[in-house]
Amino acid sequence: MKETLLAVDDEQDLLLLLKRTLEPELDCTVETALSGRAAIDLVRERPVDLVLADIKMPDMDGLELLKQFRQEYPWLTVVLMTAYGCIELAVAAIKAGAYDFITKPFDHDNLVLTLRKALERGHLLRENLRLQRCVQDESAFQNLVGRSRTMQRVYETIQMVAKTDLTVLITGESGTGKDLTARAIHALSSRARQPFVVVNCPAVPEHILESELFGYRKGAFTHATQNRIGLFQEAHGGSIFLDEIGDISTSIQTKLLRVLQEKEIKPLGDNRSIHVDVRVLASTNRNLEEKIRLGVFREDLYYRLNVLPIVLPPLRERREDIPPLVDHFLSKRCAELGKPAKTVSPELMNLFLKHPWEGNVRQLENIILRGILFAPQEQIRPEDIGFDQPQPGPHPAPTIDHAQSLYREAKEETLRRFHLEYLGKVLEAVQGNVTQAALRCGLERQGLQQIMKRYGIRAEPYRSGGQSS
Repeated sequence: MKETLLAVDDEQDLLLLLKRTLEPELDCTVETALSGRAAIDLVRERPVDLVLADIKMPDMDGLELLKQFRQEYPWLTVVLMTAYGCIELAVAAIKAGAYDFITKPFDHDNLVLTLRKALERGHLLRENLRLQRCVQDESAFQNLVGRSRTMQRVYETIQMVAKTDLTVLITGESGTGKDLTARAIHALSSRARQPFVVVNCPAVPEHILESELFGYRKGAFTHATQNRIGLFQEAHGGSIFLDEIGDISTSIQTKLLRVLQEKEIKPLGDNRSIHVDVRVLASTNRNLEEKIRLGVFREDLYYRLNVLPIVLPPLRERREDIPPLVDHFLSKRCAELGKPAKTVSPELMNLFLKHPWEGNVRQLENIILRGILFAPQEQIRPEDIGFDQPQPGPHPAPTIDHAQSLYREAKEETLRRFHLEYLGKVLEAVQGNVTQAALRCGLERQGLQQIMKRYGIRAEPYRSGGQSS
C-alpha cells in the first residue's frame, strides 16, 4: 500500500504542481489542502504518513498547524516550507517539532531527497510504535497461557474490554487465573501507568474491610489516632481489583454500590464525600445469582458489577492447553529457582492430560514445582511427584459447595500455621509487647489482638519481667 503525503498551501497552483511531480518521484499518494483547518479535518478522516505545509497561510499558519498535529498525532512527521526563509524561522520550526525546513523557491532534487528521508523516518516511527504495542500485549498476557479456541476468545474479550473504562466481573473456578486476567485488563488499558490495587476480600475481616476500602478520619473509632486514606483513594486514576467479591457482607455491598453509582466514597468518621476516579474490576468463584436468590448478595450491585463479564474456563475444558502450560511453568520455575531446565516424561504428560484438575491451573503449577524440586533426573517422571498411583479419569466436577468447603479448610489451616509462626517470631522479638508487635506488623493494636484471639496466640509466654503491652 502506497504511503500518503499531505501538501498544505493556500496556493492551488503550487499544490497541483506538487501532486503532479511528487507522486511519480516518491511513489506515493499526494493529498492536498488549501488551509490548516482543512488539513486537520483531512487527517482526522484518514491516515497520513507525512505533511508538507507552508508556514505563511491566512487562517492558521504552519507553526500553529504543526503544534496542533504534535498534540493529536505526535508520531506524524511534518516538513515546513516558506518563501520567507530566515534562520530565526527555521530554528522556531525545528524547536516546535518540525522534521525539516525548506525555503521557496525550492530546488526540486533537494525537495525530493528531504521528503524521501522524512517518509523513511515516519515509517521507522510507526514500526517502533507497532513493536511497542506488541511488547505491551505480550507482557500483559505473559502469564495467561493457552492456544485453545476458548482461551483465544478470552484474550479477545480482554483486549476489547481493556479499551473501555467500564466495570468488569471475572468469574471462574479457583485457580483459573482471575487475578492474571484483571492485571492484563489493567496493563492494556489507558490506566496502565496508574496504580493497580488488589483487595483480597475474604482475607480481610469484615469489621476492618470497610476502613481499608474507604479510609477513616482521626477519632472515627478507638485507636484511630490519625487520618488514613483507603484503598479506593490509593487507586485514584488507576484500577482496583476486588478479588472474590462474592464473600463480602451486605453492609459493604451497599457502600460499594454507592461507589459504582456516584464515583464517591465516604471515609469512616467523615460527613463529606470524596470523588474517586477508579476503574473497578471484580472476581468471584461463587454463583452470585444463587446468592441473590438466597438474599445474601444485592441484585442491584450484581448488575452494576456485571457490565462486562468474562468467564474463565476450567482446565478440564481446555486440555489442549496443558502441554504449553507445562512448558511455561517448567521454564518459569526452573529460572526462578536456579535449577537446570527440566522436561516431563511422556507417561507423566499422558497422566496430566487425563487428570480432572479440580484445582485448575494453580494445581498444575504446584505439581510442576514439586517435580522441579524432587525429580533427581532432568526428566520428571510420575513416581517423582506421586503421580504413579492410578489417577481418576475425567469425571464431573465436585459440587460447588463441596469444592468451596475444601478450599476454605485448606486456606484456614494455611493461615493458622502462618500466624502461629510469624506472630510468634514478632512477639518474641518485642518480648510480648502487643503494641510494638502491632507496629511491626503494620496493624492497629485492636486488629492484632483479634487475630491473636482467633488463632489462640497469647502474649504472656513471650514476656520477660512482666512488661506491659
